[in-house]
Amino acid sequence: MLQKFFPFIGWFKNYSMTKFRLDAVSGLTVALVLIPQSMAYAQLAGLPAYYGLYASFLPPMVAALFGSSRQLATGPVAVVSLMTAASLEPLATAGSGPFIAYAVLLALMVGLFQLSLGVFRLGLVVNFISHPVVNGFTNAAAIIIASSQLSKMFGVYVNSSEHHYETIMNVVSSAFHYTHWPTLLIGILAFAVIYGLKWLSPKLPGVLVAVMLTTIISWGVGFEHNRTVSMSAIESPEVRNEIKAFNREFNKITEMTEKRTHVTEAREEAAEKEKTSEVLAAEHQARVLNYNIRQYKHMIQEERKKLRSYLFKKVELPDSSLRFLVSGKGEEAGGDDGRIWRIKVGSKPIDPENIVMIGGGAVVGNIPKGLPTLSFPEIDLKVMIHLLPYAVIISLLGFMEAISIAKAMAAKTGQRLDPNQELIGQGLANILGSVGKSYPVSGSFSRSAVNLQAGAISGLSSVFTSLMVIIVLFFFTPLLFHLPHSVLAAIIMSAVIGLINVSGFIHAWKAQWYDGAISIITFVATLGFAPHLDKGITIGVVLSIGVFLYKSMRPKVVALARAENQALRCVVTYNLKECEYISMVRFDGPLFFANASYLEDKIMDIMNERKNLKHIIIVSNGINDIDASGEEALSLLVDRVRSAGIDISLSGVNESVMKVLSRTHFPEKLGEDHLFPTMEQAICAIHKKTHRPDEEKKCPLMSVCKNIGKVEKNIERGVKCQL
Repeated sequence: MLQKFFPFIGWFKNYSMTKFRLDAVSGLTVALVLIPQSMAYAQLAGLPAYYGLYASFLPPMVAALFGSSRQLATGPVAVVSLMTAASLEPLATAGSGPFIAYAVLLALMVGLFQLSLGVFRLGLVVNFISHPVVNGFTNAAAIIIASSQLSKMFGVYVNSSEHHYETIMNVVSSAFHYTHWPTLLIGILAFAVIYGLKWLSPKLPGVLVAVMLTTIISWGVGFEHNRTVSMSAIESPEVRNEIKAFNREFNKITEMTEKRTHVTEAREEAAEKEKTSEVLAAEHQARVLNYNIRQYKHMIQEERKKLRSYLFKKVELPDSSLRFLVSGKGEEAGGDDGRIWRIKVGSKPIDPENIVMIGGGAVVGNIPKGLPTLSFPEIDLKVMIHLLPYAVIISLLGFMEAISIAKAMAAKTGQRLDPNQELIGQGLANILGSVGKSYPVSGSFSRSAVNLQAGAISGLSSVFTSLMVIIVLFFFTPLLFHLPHSVLAAIIMSAVIGLINVSGFIHAWKAQWYDGAISIITFVATLGFAPHLDKGITIGVVLSIGVFLYKSMRPKVVALARAENQALRCVVTYNLKECEYISMVRFDGPLFFANASYLEDKIMDIMNERKNLKHIIIVSNGINDIDASGEEALSLLVDRVRSAGIDISLSGVNESVMKVLSRTHFPEKLGEDHLFPTMEQAICAIHKKTHRPDEEKKCPLMSVCKNIGKVEKNIERGVKCQL
């Protein structure tokens, strides 16, 4: 009972110092991969890089302690990070305070949903997301993730558009004019190191080596080169006016947002007092404010685009003061440092006295030392209602990724997995992670593979991983200051390339064409609706459920006849000749309310087509379940067939279906002599009644009766014979 609530107790059965050393080495190895990866994935989620470290010190340990897999490495992953960014984008600006708070709240919601599924043993709910849907979504997500890093690779800044492909087009357009070549070169160097070491020495942690090398280079050459100046240092009235307009529009949005808050409060008060006219007036005012806010946001985007397009040259005057001139305009006094400078324009108004001029590449910058303040996320019901669909999708996708990885490793280690216990572990990891300022996490394929290859024996390796991250947060954060953003982009792009799986589409199409079509449609929809990824996967799930329902409502109903190998096969598929007087109809699927009438329609079609028909045998081997509607339809079918002068029988009825039929006294109505255990016995018994010696001398079912006769004679003689 104790081990049921605390699964990690089972780690220490027959545990030894040798196993302890293996777990320690594995945990440290995973940490070396996790630290740079987590920072990259945090940026993918729209968060400051160090929030990846916050998502890496509690979740790996908690997931291992309370999960069932001993080698699964939990933490930030690419797909969940992308889904986090997509779900929060409508609510707040990426990287802002509210955005971070909502990301932490989302982790709590994901954790609660996963924990609930695990506690109530509902892990099978993930089966609603079929493999073709996951394949289509994952391939699209890999392309979206990789392309979303292009702006960091080229060192350009663009506004996010309504659709992801529009944003990428803007990035490509900006890259032609404003590419920061040192940023691109250091990103390419990171790619070369990661893939070069993977080819030359796979055992070396290529990601870690790339991070160390590029950080040292960044520090040595002064990759980041920013200056903070006042507006007077910018020698361009046009630019100064643009900055003032940018700030003015931001202030307008702030005023209207505050006014909208008051209007919403007034509407709620009026609704409580049932003052309909005041409620309608407040709703109208709120709609007008929302429209104006959208207009000003569009204007801010245009101003931001203009400000980012300006390129400056820095000039130092004799009195050591700095001046920034728009490139190609104005007379230059003093010495030009040869750099191209830009104004740093973010999601906040620009302080006229502290304008940041960017003369180099973007780096991670300051990382707060130590652990974040542990506190429960602030609950906001309105935000939670908006995030609920995303939390459900992230929960299911994250768990599917984690359990798939865990199963793959369990196949190698022989370990027994409990999906519901894994849900509990992942749920607690997200819940307790949110207390430590983590955003949603899941199991990582790449880090789990590293953990397994390094020789991890138990989940204690993940505990060592968490301890390593804590040590980095306390003592080594200054070393990450100069890590370039383009290197983090290279890490993400190299990691998600492995998610692209074109063969998955081909395999699904070969299995069933509609599965392949669903996979392709999901892929296209996810790409087309990005960054609204929930729409793509929702379309895939709806299509999968739709196909399932259609197949359930229209199961396969085939007529059978004897083939050359003496087996009973589908008449249409094998182009077989049928008996003129007997029709054998096989129904493949459960007989229930949604498809009961379909069986009747098919039987009626056969009766209309075959004028000499005397007997119908319903081959029931494929009917594995039946409900009241199915039994009622079967009973009415018997009446209808017999009223047309044709007899009807059933063969191969299984035990569960027979129990239902017995409770409704169906065998008495049909006749006990019309229920046969096998098709062969039904054919042999019915053939004699429906054929006279001079009729249908070449009946294809004659061989069945002859074989049955031989078997019966051999049995009588005591000879063992297989049918």
